[in-house]
Amino acid sequence: MFHQISILGPGLLGASLALTMKKRGLCQRVHSWSRRSETRAQAMQADWCDAIFDQASAACEGSDLVVVCTPVETIVPLIKQVVPSIRPDALVTDVGSTKNLISREAQGIAVNFIGSHPMAGSELKGMGHASHNLFDGAACFVTPLDGDRDSEIVRLQNLWKAIGMRVVTTTPEKHDEIVAHISHLPHLLASCLCGYLGGMDANWKSLAGGGLRDTTRIAAGDPTLWKQILEQNREEVIRAVDGFESELQALKGALLDKKTPELIARLERGKQFRNSL
Repeated sequence: MFHQISILGPGLLGASLALTMKKRGLCQRVHSWSRRSETRAQAMQADWCDAIFDQASAACEGSDLVVVCTPVETIVPLIKQVVPSIRPDALVTDVGSTKNLISREAQGIAVNFIGSHPMAGSELKGMGHASHNLFDGAACFVTPLDGDRDSEIVRLQNLWKAIGMRVVTTTPEKHDEIVAHISHLPHLLASCLCGYLGGMDANWKSLAGGGLRDTTRIAAGDPTLWKQILEQNREEVIRAVDGFESELQALKGALLDKKTPELIARLERGKQFRNSL
């Protein structure tokens, strides 16, 4: 599909994407860039990396696909920085967890940018956890704007499909609404629960079963990265929190008022949703 690709920020997602594309024969060469010397040294030893650079612009020269895999606050500034090195026909995308702000700001840059968000990964980070099957069966958002060429949209859709993902194409605004509920809100709830329990007797956690670990796993994510995501998607996250607060208050009310049928109905509704995942 591509002769040469550039991965800017070879963390878990970037390294996994490069590894998967190489393994499936979707590109011939992979150039990579990282601002950290230790990451560059690690990439030099990786089978998927053909060349590693200390300058992002140099990593982009000659590539027909550039994927920005850095924290969301740095995606647009990095694209602006590498514009002179990007071929006019190159496809540029990202893997950011927010899309509206990034897509709107990137629209004003002279590159062929279409936003992406593969819903893959874990609370772990770094190329040391990269996997060629990280994307298998997972959803990937593609978020074009009015004016983006149909041929380039299809080109990007085909890339994510080729690595085993289910592609959903929608607007950046709709994407941010959806992920605020199914990704950002769950992280907040897990983090809030951990913060609350962290103020209790420290010995309690040694008594917990698997349920607490399952419920709170994602709270182990990098707080600095999540701070950026939550701030960029602030309005939609607040709306999601408001909706959850209403649900929690209704459940609390049923418990306070001893409305057993309502309590059971709400627990049953939650069970049905979980069983459908």
